[in-house]
Amino acid sequence: MEILIDIRLLGKGGQTGVEEYTRQAINHLLRLPSPHRFHLFYNGWDKIPLPAEWLNSGNAEVIDWQIPNRLFDLWQPALDTAFNDGPDLVYSPHLNYLTTARAPRLLTIHDLSFLHYPYFFNWRQRLWHNWQKIKEQAELAAAIVVDSAYTKNDVGETLKIAPEKIHTIYPGIDKEIYRVRKMERPANLEFPFILYLGTIEPRKNVGAIIEAFQILKQQPIFDDLKLIIAGKNSDTLNPKPYTLNPSDIIWWGKATAEEKIMLYNLAEVFVYPSFFEGFGFPPLEAQACGCPVVASNRASLKEILGSSALLIDPWKYKELALAIESILTNSNLRTQLIAKGLNNARQFNWQETACALLKLFSQLVS
Repeated sequence: MEILIDIRLLGKGGQTGVEEYTRQAINHLLRLPSPHRFHLFYNGWDKIPLPAEWLNSGNAEVIDWQIPNRLFDLWQPALDTAFNDGPDLVYSPHLNYLTTARAPRLLTIHDLSFLHYPYFFNWRQRLWHNWQKIKEQAELAAAIVVDSAYTKNDVGETLKIAPEKIHTIYPGIDKEIYRVRKMERPANLEFPFILYLGTIEPRKNVGAIIEAFQILKQQPIFDDLKLIIAGKNSDTLNPKPYTLNPSDIIWWGKATAEEKIMLYNLAEVFVYPSFFEGFGFPPLEAQACGCPVVASNRASLKEILGSSALLIDPWKYKELALAIESILTNSNLRTQLIAKGLNNARQFNWQETACALLKLFSQLVS
C-alpha cells in the first residue's frame, strides 16, 4: 500500500501539540514492520531539515516541493493526481486543507476550540481556521481520527458527522524522554516553584495561574515559592501590577527539550487550567516526570487525567489556589498524586498509537 502523509506543518520546526503528534506518529509508523510504503509530502519554502532517520528509512521517501504554502493553499492541486501512480491513501495528521481526487483521505482533528471559542484566537488565526473549511474537510474525508472520546462526540455533534466515521486513537508520551530523573538543582532554580509549560495564549488561562499564585503568596509559608511560566511568546502576556515581588514570577520563554525535562522534574506542582483541550500533552509529560498535576476539569482533560490529578473549574482561581496549596502542604496527597500520575502516563504509548493507525490504514483501502 502506498500512503501519502502531509507533513507541511513541520517545516517551521514548531513545538505545539499538533506538531509533536505529527513527528511522533511518523517516527513510530516508520519503525513498525509494515508492508506499506510512505510518501512524506514536505512542501514549503525555507524548511528545516527532516530527521535523518526518516530520510534513511527503507520504506519512506520525501516528496520535497518548494512552493510557498500560502501559494499552494490558493492553488490546491488534487495532490494524489500529482504523482505518477498516485497513493492508495492520503493521511493528514492536522487540519491543513488538502484536495484529493482519487485516493481516500484520513484526517486527524485534534480539537474544535476555534469553533467554540473564536475569541481565544487573533484575527490571523481566525482567518486561517476559516480558510481550512473544517466542516467540508470532515464531510469529504473517508474517516476521521480524534485524540479522545470527548473530541469524537464533539466532532460528531458540532460538524454533524456519523460516529462510525470517527475513530478515537489516543496519542502517546515519549517515555524515553519524559521520565523521573535525579536532577541536580541549578543555581538559578534554588527555590520551590509552581510550573506552567505550554503555549501562551488566552485558551490556556495563564492569567488564572497568576491570580491563584497571588493568593498563595499572601501566606508566609510560601515566601520562597515562585511561579515559572515557560512557553513561546511568554513576553506577550505580562502580569498585572499585583502586590507581588516581580522576581516571584519567572517568564522563562520557550523551553528547550533539556529544560522541559529539568523543569518537570524539579517543579513542586504542574498547573494546567486550560479552558479547552482535545488531549493535552504537558500534564501527561509532567506526570511521567513524577510531578503532581492540577488541571482543568473541562473538555478532554477529565477523560485523559481522571483521578490522577486534582481537577478544578478553570474559571475559579480561588479553587485553583486551594488545589495547589493542598499539594504543597499535604505530603500524603502529593505522594498519592505522583504515583497515580506515573501510572496514568504509562497508559499512553506511541507504538500503540502507530499500530492503531496502521490498522485503520488497512481498513480504509481493503
